[in-house]
This record gives sequence, C-alpha cells and structure tokens, in this order.
Amino acid sequence: MEKTNTQKVKLHIRKGDRVRVIAGDDKGKEGTVLEILTSKNRATVEGVNIVTKHTKPSAGKPEGGITKTEASVHISNLQLIDPASGKIVRTGRKLNEKGKLQRYSKKTGDFIK
Repeated sequence: MEKTNTQKVKLHIRKGDRVRVIAGDDKGKEGTVLEILTSKNRATVEGVNIVTKHTKPSAGKPEGGITKTEASVHISNLQLIDPASGKIVRTGRKLNEKGKLQRYSKKTGDFIK
C-alpha cells in the first residue's frame, strides 16, 4: 500500500512571483512564475527553459509544425526577487500582525505580499 500525503506543501515561491534562475543552462535569467507543480517541486517560468516541440498535423491543428514552449524548472534552482528592492532574497515564514503566517525577506525583515 502506498501512502498518500494530503498535506499542502509550502514553497518559497508562488504563482505570479518574479524569480531569477540560479543554476542550470538559463542561469541569470529572470521571469514571472506561470505555474507551480507541487507534486514534482517544479515551476514554469516565463521565458526560461525554452524547449522545441514537434507537433503532427491533426484535425484540431491541421498545420502542425514546430512550437517553442517553456518547460518546468526545479524550484531549488529559482530564487525570489523582492518586489520592493529588486534584489534576490531568501524567504522565511513568520506571524504577521493578524496572527497569520506570511512570507518575509530574511535580508530586510519585511513581509512579502
């Protein structure tokens, strides 16, 4: 019997965050997170890890051809860019004024929206 973990995974980045790639072929590139795959610990970032896909002609897409799309990147290779300062930051979680856990910048101590 395989165990299933129903607990929601907390990651240091979210959809819509601005991130920088810190390792791999696209090191140094920046982009916005389009999608998070929590089951695989991967994220799709705009303009990063572009792959070429060959599609056969079909009834839905009769022209077929070659398309370029973004593939996912492992979350450990991404670093969050602080919206306030524009620099990369490490993040943590602490209670805000309302008693709710919220991400914060470990460099400045400010909360991240």
